[in-house]
Amino acid sequence: MARGFFKVPKAINEPVKGYAPGSPERAELLAMYKTMFNSNIDVPMHINGKEVRTGITKNITPPHDHKHVVGQYHTAEKKHVDEAISTALAAREAWSSVSWMERASIFLKAAELLAGPYRAKMNAATMIAQSKNVYQAEIDAACEMIDFFKFNVEYMTDIFKDQPTSSAGVWNRVEYRPLEGFVYAISPFNFTSIAANLPAAAALMGNVVVWKPSDHQAYSAQVIVDLFKEAGLPDGVINVVYGDPVMISDTVLASPYFSGLHFTGSTHVFKELWKQIGNNIHTYKTYPRIVGETGGKDFIWVHNSSNPLQVATAMTRGAFEYQGQKCSAASRSYIPASLWPDVKKHLIAQASELKMGSPEDTSNFINAVIHEGSFDKIASYIDAAKADKDAEIIIGGNHDKSVGYFIEPTVIVSNSPTYATMTTELFGPVMTVYVYEDADWEACLKLVDETTEYGLTGAIFSKDRYIVEKASKALENAAGNFYINDKPSGAVVGQQPFGGARASGTNDKAGSAQNLLRWTSVRLIKETFVTPTDYKYPFLG
Repeated sequence: MARGFFKVPKAINEPVKGYAPGSPERAELLAMYKTMFNSNIDVPMHINGKEVRTGITKNITPPHDHKHVVGQYHTAEKKHVDEAISTALAAREAWSSVSWMERASIFLKAAELLAGPYRAKMNAATMIAQSKNVYQAEIDAACEMIDFFKFNVEYMTDIFKDQPTSSAGVWNRVEYRPLEGFVYAISPFNFTSIAANLPAAAALMGNVVVWKPSDHQAYSAQVIVDLFKEAGLPDGVINVVYGDPVMISDTVLASPYFSGLHFTGSTHVFKELWKQIGNNIHTYKTYPRIVGETGGKDFIWVHNSSNPLQVATAMTRGAFEYQGQKCSAASRSYIPASLWPDVKKHLIAQASELKMGSPEDTSNFINAVIHEGSFDKIASYIDAAKADKDAEIIIGGNHDKSVGYFIEPTVIVSNSPTYATMTTELFGPVMTVYVYEDADWEACLKLVDETTEYGLTGAIFSKDRYIVEKASKALENAAGNFYINDKPSGAVVGQQPFGGARASGTNDKAGSAQNLLRWTSVRLIKETFVTPTDYKYPFLG
């Protein structure tokens, strides 16, 4: 319950450090990168606060230098998953009874530790094992994670302040209880902040968690565990397991105490988990909460009233930052014929300046895609476009995995609005452009809306307010995060709550009170101060 005399610190977005040449933060981060790159980290699982090493390990290799091993992580057998579940449930009684203020203090402390002594380490781990450049690591692994912790605490206090009215002689109040059981968190490789937030959001609301990070994010996941431990998170509240995702999920979802899924990943996997939960529904003590953010085929639609340079810049940043591996990355654009020559000119000029290589060289805008499977899939679509009469590659098109999984920023122009790369989620640095006749702009909006199954992010460009209103209405279901005259990526916690619908997820908006409410079960308490002693109402006479 919130108390009127208690106020948490007001959440303010964490400032982004510049890492300019000669700056102290740049020197600190690059020194940390070099040390961690040349170390041999041994990442255990974490069950009830204990480090669990099975000896069944997999190597951690930087995507931009995949022959170099920076460490290994230990993977689970079924018994370890069972132990993670049982120890989480054992920790639940104590953790759920901890006051919300004490829970808040842990995550506020984690935010301050990350803003200071953990910042370089978290960023370096993200740069090494997830191949993010210094800026992308900073806005994700440092700033966004800090913002999640601070803003979630503020949202939690706002939730607890929401109380019902009471009539004379009666006090009505609600308790925001944790779910009865444990939450299963499955996090992706592409955002270290999301990996931290999925278990942390549930834990903040008093839940216990079994967390399966992406195998390709194990390095920064270990730093997150260290951060939580130093911040004072009790043993057993968040338990970490790695390994076979099918075995882990089968074990977790078979438990009668499974009470919620917090997921970010592929649409197919999420749908399969949902189906599995449905098949097991008679097993569970309570109806599980299912929260997921999944795939996207995010768009930029342009009207002929737009500024070509602004459009090209949004395409370059939106499509190629972090190698197009953001859930929100722009991957299909619709450009009016009258603007296309100028947009194309600016796009080619910008792309020609993009350097590609290791994140250690801070002049590199482009780094490697996450692993060989991703590389092979993206390369196959690029190679198919080279041979296809319906497509023309005007930028990039080359790829090389001899040292790292490097794919050039690539722009494909297709004469078909349903071409493969206009409809298929690739999760790589590939943008496909469809050029439409200016007069057909309304029909093109219909294409944008109906071409794919997704509804995550999208952007429109126009200087004409009537067009902006028309396009916003036409595309109201096409994107959960909708941007006007800006790229469709770069959501900031506290400013643009993130999530989409359709095949892109449940749209429960990470970084909002709406998401936190999903991890609570509300109890209404009515207390009557003077209890009636006569059953008769006045109408009886």
